[in-house]
Amino acid sequence: MLSIAEIQKKVKELEIKSRKLTTHMFTGEYHSAFKGRGMSFREVREYSHGDDVRFIDWNVSARYSHPFTKVFEEERELTVILLVDVSASSLFGTTLQRKKDMITEIGAVLTFSAVNNNDKVGVIFFSDKVEQYIPPKKGKQHALYIVRELLTSQPKRKGTNLNEAIKYFNRSSKQKSIAFIMSDFLDDKYDDNLRVIGSRHDVIGLKVYDKMDMQLPEIGMVQVQDLETGKTKWLDTNDKMVQYNYQQYFLEQSAVCKAIFRKAGAELLHIRTDEDYVKILQQFFIRRG
Repeated sequence: MLSIAEIQKKVKELEIKSRKLTTHMFTGEYHSAFKGRGMSFREVREYSHGDDVRFIDWNVSARYSHPFTKVFEEERELTVILLVDVSASSLFGTTLQRKKDMITEIGAVLTFSAVNNNDKVGVIFFSDKVEQYIPPKKGKQHALYIVRELLTSQPKRKGTNLNEAIKYFNRSSKQKSIAFIMSDFLDDKYDDNLRVIGSRHDVIGLKVYDKMDMQLPEIGMVQVQDLETGKTKWLDTNDKMVQYNYQQYFLEQSAVCKAIFRKAGAELLHIRTDEDYVKILQQFFIRRG
C-alpha cells in the first residue's frame, strides 16, 4: 500500500505529465476527434466577404438594408466514461510497467483531455463485478480525484466480467457518451451487450497487453499461475510446440476481440506495455478528426 505522501506525489506527477500532453499534443486533436451534439445559434452579425450565404438572416438584413448573417457555435458538452479493468490480470507486467500502470496513465491523460475541453468525465471500475462508480462531472478537482482513484483502487474481486461493466454503463448513461473500455480483454461473451452500447454511444476499446502475454521466453521449466483463478501449471518454455500454442492462443483471442468490436461498430486500439501510448492515441485522434 502506498502512503498518503507517496499517493500525493504520484498524483502530482501524473497531473503534470497529463497536463503537458493535453496542452501540447492532444488539445486540438481531442476536440476534433469528438464532436459536440450539433450547432446552436449564437448571434447575428454583419455579413463579411467569404461568409456562407446560406446563413444570411434575411429579416434582419431587410430591416437594416444591409446583409447580416447568423453565427452558430458547436454544442460542445460531452460526457466521457472510462471503463477501467482492475482485475488481477492487470497487475501483470514484465517490461517497463504493469498493465495497470499504463491504464492509469492513459486514464489520467483522457481525464485531463476531457476537463480541458469542458467535458464531463466519470469512471466505472470493474473486476467480475462493478467495484466503484464515479459519476461524470467537470473541473480540475474532479479530474484529480479520478487520478487518485486510478492510482489507489483496491478491487475486492480478482476475475473479469466485461458484461457486468457494459450493462452497468448502459443503465447509468442516459445520454450519448464517449466510452473508453480499458482492459486486457481476457474475457468473452460480451459481444451482445457491446453491440447494444455501440449503437447508442461512441465506444473505443483500449486493449493493453504485455509482451509476455504473446510470447514465452525460453527459460526452461517454469510454474505459471493464473492471477485471476489462482490455478497453477508447469510449462516447458523451451518446447517449440508450447511456444507456438501459447502465441496462437493470444493471436486467436485478439482476433476474436477485434471481430467483436467491429460487429459492434466500435473501435479497438492495441497498446503494449513497452510501447509509446502517446503516439498511438495521437494517431487515433488525428485519424478521427
